[in-house]
Amino acid sequence: MKIYTKTGDEGKTSLFDNSRVWKSDERIMSYGAVDELNSSIGIALSLELDNEIKEILIKLQNDLFIVGSDLANPNMANKKIRTTEEMIIFLEQKIDLLEPQLKPLTSFILPGGTLLASILHLSRTISRRAETHVVELSKSEDINKKAVIYLNRLSDLMFILARIVNNRKKMPDIIWKS
Repeated sequence: MKIYTKTGDEGKTSLFDNSRVWKSDERIMSYGAVDELNSSIGIALSLELDNEIKEILIKLQNDLFIVGSDLANPNMANKKIRTTEEMIIFLEQKIDLLEPQLKPLTSFILPGGTLLASILHLSRTISRRAETHVVELSKSEDINKKAVIYLNRLSDLMFILARIVNNRKKMPDIIWKS
C-alpha cells in the first residue's frame, strides 16, 4: 500500500464514514491536534524515564488514538471506537495518586525544569488546544462529549506529570514572578 493516495490533493480528506470534508474543517483540526498531542508524548517517551511514567504515557498514547478515531467518526449511531468513561476515570485516578506527592501550589508556575517536564508541559498546552477545537466542533456538530472531558482531564494530568518529573529530579517548580 502506498503512503500517498493523491485523494487529498484538492484540499479534502475522508472521515471515518468515508464522507469528504475540507482539511480545514473543525473536525479535522480537532483530531489533528489530538494527533499532535500524541506525537509530543512520543517525544517524551524517547527520553529516559521511570517505569511508572512510561506506562502512563504509553496508555495515554493508545487512548489518544481512540479519541482521535472518535472525533473522525461523525456518525454518532456508530458506537465503535469511542472515548469512554473508563478512560476518564483512569486519568482521574492517576491525578489522585500523584498529586499528593507534590507540595501544594501557592502561586502560578512557569513551564520548564527538566527536558522531560518541559515536553510534558508542552503536551499539556497541546491538550488544551485540542480541547478548544473539540469544543468549537461541538457547537456545530454532534460529538461524544466524553472526548472534551477526556482532553480536559488529560491536560490536568500532564501538569501533574510535569511537576512529578521535576520533583523526582529534585528540580523545584519555577515560580512566576509578576
